[in-house]
Amino acid sequence: MNLASKKAIQNLLKKYQIRLSKRLGQNFLVNKKVVKKIIGSARLSPDDTVLEIGPGIGNLTIELAKKVKKVVAIEKDQKMIEILKETLKDFKNVEIIQGDILKISNFQLGPKRSSGGWWAGCSLISNYRVVANIPYYLTSPLIRKFLEAEIKPKEMILTVQKEVAERICAKPPDMSILAVSVKFYAEPKIIAFVSKKSFWPQPKVDSAILRITQINTDEKTDSHRFFKIVKTGFSHPRKQLINNLSKGLKIDREKIRNLLLENNIKPEQRAETLTIEDWISLTKSFNV
Repeated sequence: MNLASKKAIQNLLKKYQIRLSKRLGQNFLVNKKVVKKIIGSARLSPDDTVLEIGPGIGNLTIELAKKVKKVVAIEKDQKMIEILKETLKDFKNVEIIQGDILKISNFQLGPKRSSGGWWAGCSLISNYRVVANIPYYLTSPLIRKFLEAEIKPKEMILTVQKEVAERICAKPPDMSILAVSVKFYAEPKIIAFVSKKSFWPQPKVDSAILRITQINTDEKTDSHRFFKIVKTGFSHPRKQLINNLSKGLKIDREKIRNLLLENNIKPEQRAETLTIEDWISLTKSFNV
């Protein structure tokens, strides 16, 4: 069965009497070339463990399973689990789990770290990759979850909305709080753009394959303070930094002015013009 086809998907949905949910953003890849591109972008090896989020009917899962040691596929929709059991029945290296990835605690992302938990038998130790075709509503919380996880993935290959991928990879003077949040932990890069015609049902916008690498924790920077300052700086994006920081942090304007100048930042600059290095430098200067 060619799972990367509209007809195959429709037949499976009909067989299991499933209606797609717009709330869950269920759009399936029907372009074999895009599936192949995602696989190539993940730079997989036979010893890898892959965590796939939102496998749908399993068309990408099958190709992942052919390349790696193990695939752990997490699907939120209980109804899709029955389809996955059928389409993945010939693959012994695939573990299917029904659940909401956002509700899995960071400490559960490892073997036998939670008695009786979903992850009790999994081999996700420290060398795993995340692959996901994710809807807009899930993008930011999912990325942040893994970038802040106790056990971080080696890489993340995500198919997201084109506009979101561009925001994440933006550079000054077009930075966003999302871009700053991702680049604080890792290096994002757009690998390719994907036409909306590559999906069924067809979404309203195009997508992009996003690779996030060099995932680590900056132990020299207080992350709580960092994000407090960043969020305050972006609180009113069109306003000057001196105004946002002074009002938001309740610090005298003149003191803010001096701190900004000490870090080679002009008080009249806007948050979107600052680099990651600028924000880290400010974090070390502020005592908030």
